[in-house]
Amino acid sequence: MAALRGKCMCGACGFTATPTSFDAGVCHCGQCNAWTGGMFINVYCADSVQFDEGAPIGSYKASEWGERIFCKTCGSSLVWQTQDGSHQSVSIHCFDDPSQFTLTSQIFIDRKPGCYALANETELMTEAEVMAKYAPEG
Repeated sequence: MAALRGKCMCGACGFTATPTSFDAGVCHCGQCNAWTGGMFINVYCADSVQFDEGAPIGSYKASEWGERIFCKTCGSSLVWQTQDGSHQSVSIHCFDDPSQFTLTSQIFIDRKPGCYALANETELMTEAEVMAKYAPEG
């Protein structure tokens, strides 16, 4: 995969990132819903996100192992990552063409509000399944 250019709403936080595939996922956890004002649609980019020099990024440590990267100027939600930066999931809406990605998975499906449903058939994981698979031990 080639590196893609991304940016926040105001353009102050430009970056490059290399998705590992064109598969996108949705997170329905309460933190993502509050952070984005809805579901967080993202693509996994391993540890490839590189912000432009001087980009006004902010970081919020939302748990003992995860943090959320945002633009301090316009507030755009940009990247969810592990605190060591080894796992970075980027909002597909930061890229010029979010339609290049295919929605293939949804996590925290048991936290999804009942007022909407997505048309795509996807892999589904509950909160317990996500935590068992990804959360650090202890």
